[in-house]
Amino acid sequence: MAEIEKYKLDAKFTSLKDYCSFAEENDFIEVIEWHNGEGVDVRISNRKREISFSLTHGEFQALTVLCNMPR
Repeated sequence: MAEIEKYKLDAKFTSLKDYCSFAEENDFIEVIEWHNGEGVDVRISNRKREISFSLTHGEFQALTVLCNMPR
């Protein structure tokens, strides 16, 4: 039988109200670090939908660079 490992998640959570003019009271974003430290899972929830996606730290770095490039 395979060994089962138990651990606590390293997660960060915040309301979107202070960051997005379209956000409502219960809208939020949560980022959960992968147990192996190689990336994150992102969950965004608002009144219309819930979105989840995963990024390695390299993918996140590339996204950050692209978002911060001048037009």
